[in-house]
Formats: sequence, structure tokens, C-alpha cells
Amino acid sequence: MDKFFSIVRGLGLKRGPERWLGGVLGGIAAKLNVDVAFVRIAFLIFCLLPGPAVIFYLLAWVVLPDQRNAIPLETFLQRRSINGS
Repeated sequence: MDKFFSIVRGLGLKRGPERWLGGVLGGIAAKLNVDVAFVRIAFLIFCLLPGPAVIFYLLAWVVLPDQRNAIPLETFLQRRSINGS
């Protein structure tokens, strides 16, 4: 699992500081160097089309590192293994 999280961190994509919900779209906007409003509008249009937009957003929220470089899924799994051991 550690290799997976290293690969995710290596992408250089983090949830953004400018956040409405989880900061996923802000992080994408920062990585693409575009205004976050454009990414939000594109995501809203994507949501109107048939597809897994909400699932994509939730997965990105759990897998992308935040500004402290912490990945929520990794933190959850580490706490679970500590409490389960």
C-alpha cells in the first residue's frame, strides 16, 4: 500500500487551499494553473452528463494529499492497523 501512496504523492496533485468542500477541484486548478472557477464549471457540466462524477470526486477527496501532504485513506488505514494490532 505504501507504494500506491508514494505514486499518488509523486503526481504532484494536492487538494487545494481554496476549498468549498474537499478542495479537490481547487487542487486540480492549482496543478493545471487555471482559475478554480473554470474547473468548477467543467465539473458541474461533467456532473450533468451521465457518468461517475460524484464517485470520482469522492475518490479523489480520499486519495489526494492535502496541503500537509497527508492522505486521508492512508491515515485511516494506519489508524486501523494500529487499533487492530
